[in-house]
Amino acid sequence: MPYPIAYQLYSSRNFPPLAAQLPVLKSMGYEAIEPWLPAYEADPALFRRQLDDAGLACYGFHMPLAGLVDEPNRFIDVGLTLGATVMIPPYVTVEEREPTPGYWRGLGEKLARGAAAGKPHGLKVAWHNHDFEYYALPDGTRPIDHIFATGGSDVLFEIDCGWITRAGADPAAELRRYADRIIAIQLKDTAPLGTKEDDGWTATGDGIIDWQALAPLFGQTKAHHIVAEHDNPSDWRRFAQRSIDYMRRIGL
Repeated sequence: MPYPIAYQLYSSRNFPPLAAQLPVLKSMGYEAIEPWLPAYEADPALFRRQLDDAGLACYGFHMPLAGLVDEPNRFIDVGLTLGATVMIPPYVTVEEREPTPGYWRGLGEKLARGAAAGKPHGLKVAWHNHDFEYYALPDGTRPIDHIFATGGSDVLFEIDCGWITRAGADPAAELRRYADRIIAIQLKDTAPLGTKEDDGWTATGDGIIDWQALAPLFGQTKAHHIVAEHDNPSDWRRFAQRSIDYMRRIGL
């Protein structure tokens, strides 16, 4: 059965107004929006009404890690307002990162505390990866493994296959390794390394990732939905349309 497909609204942040994009995305076949801060920050209730008016859902939303740690109740309220079920911290800055297992284990513990806070409200927590979690630390271990080892089973995973590929890791291996933890799969595609156009990202199916080889692994995970994302498209409509058309064409 095909997966619900969400669109990460960060992809078209440079083409306001965002509200005008929603009915267009719905017409393309997207079923949900995955928003990022600040898309919903000014007025979460208004953003929810705009989603409802367009006939779109919100399964999960990106939010700052600091928000989960310091303002969990605020973001729980945001999640409930948006109708989401997953709170997704996606990033720590270069300045924050430390090349030690202890730092990454500490990050996993923060996520676990956030998951515990959200659980009574029906909200889950998932980490979203970039490339840096896959670069080995001086002792040879990987940040991603420390995050999940200390996060425990309640810390889930929105896996971004494009960033894994950029880091020189194997998306197939990571889909297998964390199958029981994966709640969403981002089908971000990348052009060959060194490509300058659109920062080297492409629509899903236009890059170097073999999605037809990966697709059979999706069903072995606990993924609820899949997500289209592009960090800097010059034409967001072309990216959005080509991506969803390709996903459906290969049976996702």
